[in-house]
Amino acid sequence: MSHNSDLLTLRSVSKSYGVVPVLHGIDLAVRDGEFLTVLGPSGSGKTTVLRLIGGLEPLSAGQIHLDGKDISHMPINRRPFNTVFQDYALFPHMTVAKNVGYGLSVRHEPRKEIARRVAEALALVRLGPFAERYPAQLSGGQRQRVALARALICRPRLILLDEPLAALDLELRRQMQEFLKSIQREIKTTFLFVTHDQEEAIGMADRICVMQAGHIRQLGTPHDLYYRPNCEFVARFFGENNLVPGMLGPVTGGLRSIDTAIGRLICSVENQPSLLNAAEGAAAFAAFRPEALHRVETDGTENHLTGHVANLAFAGASTVVTIATGDNALPLRMRLPSRAGGSVLAAGQRILLSFAPHEGHLVLG
Repeated sequence: MSHNSDLLTLRSVSKSYGVVPVLHGIDLAVRDGEFLTVLGPSGSGKTTVLRLIGGLEPLSAGQIHLDGKDISHMPINRRPFNTVFQDYALFPHMTVAKNVGYGLSVRHEPRKEIARRVAEALALVRLGPFAERYPAQLSGGQRQRVALARALICRPRLILLDEPLAALDLELRRQMQEFLKSIQREIKTTFLFVTHDQEEAIGMADRICVMQAGHIRQLGTPHDLYYRPNCEFVARFFGENNLVPGMLGPVTGGLRSIDTAIGRLICSVENQPSLLNAAEGAAAFAAFRPEALHRVETDGTENHLTGHVANLAFAGASTVVTIATGDNALPLRMRLPSRAGGSVLAAGQRILLSFAPHEGHLVLG
């Protein structure tokens, strides 16, 4: 999807509750038509960002611009945004159709127009036959789709979604993730989606904004964040990673060595000026994914590691192997297809491992 321009920009936005700062001067641009996910642990400030954009909370400092116009103090009812909450916030005494059309009836739109748009919105979320039911007669996933239809009917420029799938069971969450993404592609409205779930973020977002303690740590595509985390926090938070501390060695071509407790490792630093230019001896981590590790038969390959199998954890299609690598060195995790490798290993077994330099990544300490 091509995103031509920024729909919304946050400039030096801060928020404090009394003397407690929650956001520290963040800058963020949301592109027109994109699915942007704000991801972070509890207390990172992600829901506060959504509430400030929606006008549910006043800013402490900074500005919010929509199409270049300052809307920092615009009242909530004048902002062309709608929010979908985790608890759906449906009116229990109203039918599905009345719930969906509520925003239009408050604006005193003509009845025929409301009926037409309600039918359109319910068809979009595949709930046409449920128009006359009440929320209590619906499943959690159906209630969530009613809440989405209600958000869509007013044709907002931006839909804000605050952990909308958190209350659903795993299978339903997966279905709703696919459903939300397909709806977003269909209607091309900008979605800003808040979650603490990395898998949810990876599966749905065009770009992900990772937050920690009121700061934006990294903003990029799921691929960027997964394979090129820019700091220790993102590397630890975003998917499984082996992180081995050490000190930077010299650069050779697009590769750089790092001296660690488990030996000298070589990782790619292509297109990463901060790592190409960092001083030798600087503290850093070698980061490599469990699936990047593979068994080798002989010593002497690049990034050659030796250890003992400490634990085997069957995880369906794959088996996670924990490998002890020495006295004080961190354990490593390797992920093998269960059919191929997991079944032939035993606890205590000596094992030789390696990963390709281009599968490794350096993160400054």
